[in-house]
Amino acid sequence: MRLEEVIVKFDSIDAILDFAISKEEDASQFYSDLANKSSRQNMKDIFQQFALEEKSHKAKLQKVKEGKLLLSAKQNVMNLQIVDNLTDTRFQEGAFDYQQALIAAMQSEKASYKLYIDLAEAADKPEIKEIFLSLALEEAKHKLRFEIEYDDTVLAEN
Repeated sequence: MRLEEVIVKFDSIDAILDFAISKEEDASQFYSDLANKSSRQNMKDIFQQFALEEKSHKAKLQKVKEGKLLLSAKQNVMNLQIVDNLTDTRFQEGAFDYQQALIAAMQSEKASYKLYIDLAEAADKPEIKEIFLSLALEEAKHKLRFEIEYDDTVLAEN
């Protein structure tokens, strides 16, 4: 299915927001799963924090949907491009370390960012394009946080 065909299902701003809310729920579950699989308490705490942050993003999107908050894409986010040079990481139950978890998180955020950018480019209405761009901006911020953590903890050790 082509991207232009996918965007047709977003026939309203509510449909876009419902999709984004669902993505935030999935991300929260992803980080909760990482926390539950972590053997080190500090890893558990970090991923639980990210799970809570995704829940707060969901709440923010729900406020947008209720008309209580506006989204804006008028900001630039630095891209350290760390994940661009790393190989794909897949997890086996309980068999991962903090570095692998950070790589998986960066890859997840990068994929979400790319999805929203692609949807924005395919959008034909300016208000829909703006929502997708603002969602992409949020994902870029998430990825940057993981890149900084990776740089501070993993690359600093090497």
